[in-house]
Amino acid sequence: MKVPSKDYRRQYEALWPEVEAALRRCFFEDAPVLGAAVGRFERALAAYHEVRCCVGTGSGTAAATLLYRALEIGPGDAVITGARTFPGVISAIALAGARPVVVDCDPVTGRLRSEAVAEAWRPEVKAVMVAHLYGHAEAADALGALCAERGAPLLEDTAQAHGARWRGRPVGGFGRAAITSFHPSKNLGAFGDAGAILTDDEALAARLRILGNLGKGGKYRFDAVGPNTKLDTLQAALLEVKLAHLDGWLARRRAIAGRYLDGLAEAPGLTLPPLEAACDPAWHLFVVRSPQRDALRTFLAEAGVRAGLHYPIPLRDHPAFEALLDGQATPHADQWAREVLTLPLSHEHTDGEIDHVIEQIWRWGRCGG
Repeated sequence: MKVPSKDYRRQYEALWPEVEAALRRCFFEDAPVLGAAVGRFERALAAYHEVRCCVGTGSGTAAATLLYRALEIGPGDAVITGARTFPGVISAIALAGARPVVVDCDPVTGRLRSEAVAEAWRPEVKAVMVAHLYGHAEAADALGALCAERGAPLLEDTAQAHGARWRGRPVGGFGRAAITSFHPSKNLGAFGDAGAILTDDEALAARLRILGNLGKGGKYRFDAVGPNTKLDTLQAALLEVKLAHLDGWLARRRAIAGRYLDGLAEAPGLTLPPLEAACDPAWHLFVVRSPQRDALRTFLAEAGVRAGLHYPIPLRDHPAFEALLDGQATPHADQWAREVLTLPLSHEHTDGEIDHVIEQIWRWGRCGG
């Protein structure tokens, strides 16, 4: 049996009548740039995250750099973020001209603890960016309280957490603003790159719209110098279709995660994802840990299972970040990087495929790992 990490064909075959109708409306009735589908999707996504405003962008990275620009975070400033994160989070801080300050994760849960953030605080810190990694919501309420006390905004990266909740509240509304990505692999994915910024701050949203549209304050008037990073009408139309299915897909993801958690509970040499009662995960990824990660991954590949790595290189070991992160030791995050392994999980997977993965992991354990 072959078990892919994701199967886009299955997803689009199931949705095709709705997708085809949405695309026909775009081509025959809508505007190619900033069409009606963009506004409809932005309003729907804002409502889903229980915030007032949503501003679409060309990608998640564009959303982050645009947000830093709108908040006037740049050279001479610092942004605190977690050391166990997607490297693009660091890139966006650097692209804004600011300095990333990475905070080591909790060794057991992998979470960004507010106490550790407080210890890392320095006068030049202008924001904290918390990434809700793998679809598990971070303790954004505690981080938000710390940021309010220190007078700097909490920002959220919800790219991997569409549909996740913390203490019953959806991610994306705990801080001043949140960025997200609709990369095709995400729970809510476009057919290509797309992103958005979520916020309750209407003035900030208005500034973001101007900056992201070349700085145009009107059809002929330029009020600022800004990039051209708008959400495409076609992508918005597709995302509008998918958003209506997201909760159903999340239910399937949670069922698959439960199947893994039950089936692998006693698997030797494997650490399962840590869970917290306050968190209702979206299960974008099912990431386990093993000291013999590479051997297990090879074994699974030979059994037809495509397992991924999120993320195997510690941040400061990337050539791009060596100078940026020089002297910032993160031993716990480094340990996670050496051990993480992502098992296949998407709403397209069948029970039989997931059971095959579980069976092969037990087989690996019985062979002595």
